[in-house]
Amino acid sequence: MERDDDAMMLSPKGLLAATSHAASNAAHLVLYGRLADLRPMPADPVDAAPERPVYRYRPPEAVIPTGPPVLLVPPLAAPARCYDLRRGCSLAEHVVATGRRGYLLDCGPPDPDGRDLGLREWVDEVLPGAIRAVSRDAGGQPVQLVGWCLGGLVALLAAAADPGLPIASVAMIGTAVDPRGAGPAEPARPLARLARGSGKDAAEPMSGDLSQPVVKRARRRFGIDRYVLRPYKVLTNLHNADFLAQIEAVDHFTGLSPASPGLAAAEISRGLSRDGDLAAGGMEIGDRRVELARVGVPVLAIAGRGDALAPPGAVRPLTRLLPGAPDVRFAVASGGHLGVLTGRSAKESAWLHLDRWLDEGTLRHGIRPPRREPAATL
Repeated sequence: MERDDDAMMLSPKGLLAATSHAASNAAHLVLYGRLADLRPMPADPVDAAPERPVYRYRPPEAVIPTGPPVLLVPPLAAPARCYDLRRGCSLAEHVVATGRRGYLLDCGPPDPDGRDLGLREWVDEVLPGAIRAVSRDAGGQPVQLVGWCLGGLVALLAAAADPGLPIASVAMIGTAVDPRGAGPAEPARPLARLARGSGKDAAEPMSGDLSQPVVKRARRRFGIDRYVLRPYKVLTNLHNADFLAQIEAVDHFTGLSPASPGLAAAEISRGLSRDGDLAAGGMEIGDRRVELARVGVPVLAIAGRGDALAPPGAVRPLTRLLPGAPDVRFAVASGGHLGVLTGRSAKESAWLHLDRWLDEGTLRHGIRPPRREPAATL
């Protein structure tokens, strides 16, 4: 859990400093409108296919990225911006700063008036095409997949559907595989019941979509309404620029969330809530069943200790569903559903698990210098 700075007792000297910081933060807010640095990490397109836009993050100066590339898989029902919430709390920024080749697959929000990709398209076409594009761009190296929420599940299903894909490993963060696995004190069971609706309602609870209808519904269900406490939290943390910046960044991210989670998210949610279909070892995709036993790469699953949508008990069952994987690990980190991925404590918690995992991938597959493109001639 992230600590609340308002619970700390301050000495007179500390109180004076806090007051000074609060005044400075308030002045900054008045002058510039926000404290959070919301600039997206710079990236360049590497695959021009319109149905699977893939971007390569630019490494910092003096950093030469090495090792297997890391592809961030979008969560389907929420913006891919989750991986780049704000500077200082950006997994994308962290990946490239630690010397890795970072890539992002970002298909944008579901288009209700255009082609809405279903789960079959994501598992058979979009993600495999992106994986191959990243592997080519990285000189033929296998790709380390990282997915939050439904992005982790799509990555796992793609690995199961085609074991021949150049995948080095799969890391899943905040990805529930069995809502029934939560204890009675956890809210996963009521959320699973809410998920048994149809259409949009069926996708929202387990999807990671932070759009207002879902959030409000969950708050009413469990008596949790952070906005009641929000003015108090803001005022008592006015001295804490990082705390205020995180609130701004989450608000910005929430505002980007699509009105509808899309067809693929709805299909996954029905699979999760239909008598534990996925927990039985597979999922119906199109006219076939994809069995998780076919996954043949290492898999890491990270659960948020305070995650109400994918609590540890709903994530842990994955460890018994992958008999063909050479290594399956489960870890619990601090944070809620979004916080475990990109909260203020993520860098000392979930990211440490992920760093060790990706480092082991580099040891398994070796360090190769980045491929040099031939210089253009005029």
